[in-house]
Amino acid sequence: MATYLLTGGAGFIGRHLCLELLSQGHQVRVIDSLVEQVHGGQPPALPSGVEFYEGGLRESQLLDIALDGVDGVFHLAAEVGVGQSMYEIVRYVGGNDLATAHLLERLIERPVKRLVVASSMSVYGEGWYRDATGARVAARRTIGESDGTRHGVWDPIGADGAQLAPVPTDETKPVDLASIYALGKYMQERSCLMIGKAYGIEAVALRLFNVFGPGQALSNPYTGVLANFGARLLHGEPPLVFEDGNQRRDFIHVRDVARAFRLAMERPGIGGEVINVGSSRAYAIADVATMLAKAMDVPDIAPEVIGKARVGDVRHCFADITKAERLLGFAPQELLEDSLAELAAWIAASDAEDRGAQMRLQLENRGLVA
Repeated sequence: MATYLLTGGAGFIGRHLCLELLSQGHQVRVIDSLVEQVHGGQPPALPSGVEFYEGGLRESQLLDIALDGVDGVFHLAAEVGVGQSMYEIVRYVGGNDLATAHLLERLIERPVKRLVVASSMSVYGEGWYRDATGARVAARRTIGESDGTRHGVWDPIGADGAQLAPVPTDETKPVDLASIYALGKYMQERSCLMIGKAYGIEAVALRLFNVFGPGQALSNPYTGVLANFGARLLHGEPPLVFEDGNQRRDFIHVRDVARAFRLAMERPGIGGEVINVGSSRAYAIADVATMLAKAMDVPDIAPEVIGKARVGDVRHCFADITKAERLLGFAPQELLEDSLAELAAWIAASDAEDRGAQMRLQLENRGLVA
C-alpha cells in the first residue's frame, strides 16, 4: 500500500478523501493551516489513523517533513471564494499561487510518482453554448449596463442578437478567467502540470464542479451554494439567490469527488491530463434552494431572488464527464436529488451561523453586485 500526503486535507473534500484512501489500506498524511474562516478555530475532525501536520505550505521545514517518504500528493489546499477573492487579493494570491509555488519547489527536491491537483470549473467562465445555427460557441457577459443585466437580461446573447442555449462543457472549452479565484486555480493546475512534465512527476488536474455533502463549512459564506442555503434555512431565513435563479450549475457529491481523486492517483497513463469531475446534470439554482427547503422540512421558506448579479459569476456551466468516464472509469453514484435527505439531517444537527447577509453586504459595499 502507498503513503499519500493531502495538502489542505483537513477541509471538506480532504476529510472524505482521507476516508476513501484509508478504506483502501493506504497510509495518509495531512498538512493544513486550519484557516479560521473554514475551521472556526476548532481542531480538525480527521479520521483515526491520519498523520496530521498543522501549518502552511510556505513553512518549508514542516513541508519537507510531511513529504518525507510519500508516494504521491493530493494538492487540495486553497483559499475558496469567488466573490471574496475580488477584494482579498493578497490573501488569495498567497494562499493559492504562492503556496503552490512553495509545494512545487519542495517536490523538485523530493519528487513523487504522481501529483493530483484540485482545479475548478471556475476556470471556464461561462460553459459552452450553441447558437441558432447549432454551432458550439464560447460566450461571455459583463455585469452592468452594457449587456442588460441591470434590466433582467441575464443570459449571454449571440452575435446575431439571439439567446444562446447552454450545453455541457468539456475540457476543450477555452479558459475565460472572471475572478482572482479562477485565476489562482488555473495557476495551480498549469504550474503543477508544467513542473510535473519538467521533473518527471505525473501530474493530473481535476476540474471540480459544485461539490456538496455533509461536512461542508456551513458558517463560511464563501463556500458552496448548498451550504449557504442550508445555513440560512437552519435559522429560518430564505436562501439568497442572485440574478433570477435560473442560472444552471452541476452538483457533485463529495464522496464521488473523493473516489475520483483516488482513481486519478491510481489509473496508469494519465499524467498531464485535465479532467472534469461533475455529475453531467444541470440544476437551476432557485430549484435547488426549493429542493433543500423541502428536504429540511421548511417548504414554506421560499428563496429570496435578489435580481442582481455578482461580479465574477457566470450564468451557466455544467460538466461533460466523457473524459472522466474514459480515463478514470468514473461515474457519479450519489446524485443531488437522492442525497438531500442526508444533507438536511446533517445541517439540522449542526450549530452553524448564518453569515449570508454579511457576505452580501461586503460585496455590495465594494460594488461587486450589480
